[in-house]
Amino acid sequence: MGTTAEYSPARYVVLGLIARHGPMTPYELKARVEDDIQPFWPILHAQLYRIPPELTQAGLLREETETTGRRRRIFHLTAAGRAALARWLADPDTPEAETRDPAQLKLFFADLGEPSDIVALATGQAARHREWLAHYTSLRAALDPAEDSRQRSRARLLRLGVLHERAHAEFWESVAADPGLLDDDPLS
Repeated sequence: MGTTAEYSPARYVVLGLIARHGPMTPYELKARVEDDIQPFWPILHAQLYRIPPELTQAGLLREETETTGRRRRIFHLTAAGRAALARWLADPDTPEAETRDPAQLKLFFADLGEPSDIVALATGQAARHREWLAHYTSLRAALDPAEDSRQRSRARLLRLGVLHERAHAEFWESVAADPGLLDDDPLS
């Protein structure tokens, strides 16, 4: 796998989750990803079974197999894995953000459909983003950032999620209300 610059974000997710929560099986990684990471960084479940052995070969994780029972494979972070994670976290550079929003794709081609299609799309999207906004708001309200660094990290991320979903909901609501409105000043 080479240098840390060559590691995929999914590999850092695995390193970070094991660093935060301790040794884990791929199944436990999958559950943590579903709870914590999936809303903003989807990872295929199959990757979470393939990546830990790859990181073990690279010396970033150590594998332990249970000798009885289900013989689960448990992965532990090594010193090299902790160092790779620390280097990644310390590097302020990131690739450009990826946006793959099917609703935005439909919006791009909306002129090729019926006028009512854009209103239906916008109404559905506004509702979906309002649901996510409510979900993120409730998750944020349940946190006590003064408790520990994990809660502070989650609170920061949820703040971003709240702002993101609020902006999307307001945009789609404005399109649903007046699909012909095209303003040049996004703040007006």
